[in-house]
Amino acid sequence: GRPASWCMRDIVDAIRYLTHNGPVWRALPADFPPAGTVYWWADKWQADGSTEQMHDDLRERIRAAAGRDLRPSAAVIDSQSVKGSEMIARTRRGYDAGKKVNGTKRHIAVDVLGLLLTVLVTAASVQDRDAARPLLWNLRRAFPSVKLAWADGGYAGKLVTWARTGLKPKLTLQIVKRPDDLHTFKVLPRRWVVERTLSWITRHRRTVRDYERLPAHHETYIYWAMIIVMTRRLARKPQSADPQVT
Repeated sequence: GRPASWCMRDIVDAIRYLTHNGPVWRALPADFPPAGTVYWWADKWQADGSTEQMHDDLRERIRAAAGRDLRPSAAVIDSQSVKGSEMIARTRRGYDAGKKVNGTKRHIAVDVLGLLLTVLVTAASVQDRDAARPLLWNLRRAFPSVKLAWADGGYAGKLVTWARTGLKPKLTLQIVKRPDDLHTFKVLPRRWVVERTLSWITRHRRTVRDYERLPAHHETYIYWAMIIVMTRRLARKPQSADPQVT
C-alpha cells in the first residue's frame, strides 16, 4: 500500500487529477492522499501564491525553449462565458444574453504562444469592456514589458484610448476586426491564439463549468488546467521563435 506520509508530487498529481477529471473532493481514488490533505495543500498554495508561481515558472521554461524572451512584449485578450453550477451564489452569477449563458465569465490575457498571463473571473453579465480595465491593470502590473495587446471588436471604443493614456507605461490596444463577409470563415490574425487557449481550458472537466464558491478558486483551477497543458507541451519539440513579436 501507499505510505502514510505523502510527498508533494502526490499532492500535485491529485490536484491535476481533480482538474482534468472533475470529481468531487471525496471521490478521489484511494491511491491518492486523503481528500482533506489534498484540499488543505491546494488552499494553502492558492493563498500564498505557490500555484501561480508554479504556473509562471512553467511558462518561462516554454518561452525559453521556444527562443523567446522570458517577459512577453505582446498579449491577446478575450473572454468566455461558462455555465455556473448550483454552488455559484446569486451575488456572483449573471446572464450573458449574447451567449445565452447563466453563470460566470472568465477574462484572460495570453502571450503569442497562447500561454496564460493573467485571468479574471466575473459574473457573465459583465461586459467585456468593463472587465478589460482590471484585466489590463493586472497585466500591466505583472508584465510591464507588454506594449501591445490584440482584442476583438467587443473591446473597441473608449477602452482603446484608456489603454493608451490611462496605463503607465502606455499599452497599445489593437482591435482585430472581423471580415465584412460573415458567411466566410477566416482565421483572424492573432485572435485564434487566445481562442485556442480557451479551448485548452475547457478540455478539463473541472473548468467546463464554474463549480467554485469563490471567483479566486475558479481562477486557480484555470491555472491548474494550464499547468497540465504546459507540462505536456514541455515534452514536445520547441516552436521556432517569431523575430518580430516576443
